[in-house]
Amino acid sequence: MTFRRYVAIGDSTTEGMDDPDGRGGYRGWADRFAQHVAAAQGGLEYANLAIRGRTTARIRAEQLRPALDLRPDLATVVAGMNDILRTSFDVGTVAGDLAAMQAALVGQGATVLTFTLPDPAPVMPIAKPLRGRVLALNVAIREASAASGALLLDLGAYPVASDPRLWSDDRLHANAAGHERIGAALAYTLGLPGFDDSWTAPLPAPVRRRRHQAVAAELAWVRRHLLPWAARHLVGRSSGDGRTCKRPEPLPVAAAE
Repeated sequence: MTFRRYVAIGDSTTEGMDDPDGRGGYRGWADRFAQHVAAAQGGLEYANLAIRGRTTARIRAEQLRPALDLRPDLATVVAGMNDILRTSFDVGTVAGDLAAMQAALVGQGATVLTFTLPDPAPVMPIAKPLRGRVLALNVAIREASAASGALLLDLGAYPVASDPRLWSDDRLHANAAGHERIGAALAYTLGLPGFDDSWTAPLPAPVRRRRHQAVAAELAWVRRHLLPWAARHLVGRSSGDGRTCKRPEPLPVAAAE
């Protein structure tokens, strides 16, 4: 199958944080996936409507209609982590929004891809209480994909997805290597030539840190990332306030971009 137009909707992970593009912005797995598709078929139009900080409900309310209006024949729908971090999290509500977005895009004729979320505990030990929420949402994502016909990359089923070395310093976003793996995994899920399941391979055994090094790293993370995040949410602010999406119009993607 040849695709004419790919549209990505979602939050910060779809936007591409934290995978710098060298020009002051972010690249990310969606950009990498678009490039893989373009290389496989000789071209592609690509729009990315994702905005950091968005909950699933806001993605549905703000991004779904513009995505449908662009008439994509290829789309990705990835969301849920911002909901999981909130005390108001309700898996049924989030699952309903995800299912509705998948169904709307599939119903219009698009091939839709999505993926489950990695276990956050190995990356961020303080997030261990959230593991149950992630597992519940992953079940819902699997069920929604089976019902809608969306192609599912079951990323959360592979331990390598939770390897801290594939995550950025903030522990909420993949780093460049992590985004590269996700992009390759989506290409494999879509069945693009030249891609296999090597993205599932674990990294070499890590060098064990001394206890004082681990403690220092935790304290630095709390100071640089956790406290600013908590302060922002206490006053009802979001990292996406005042931001617009990075690629609102479908533009050609060159294979060597």
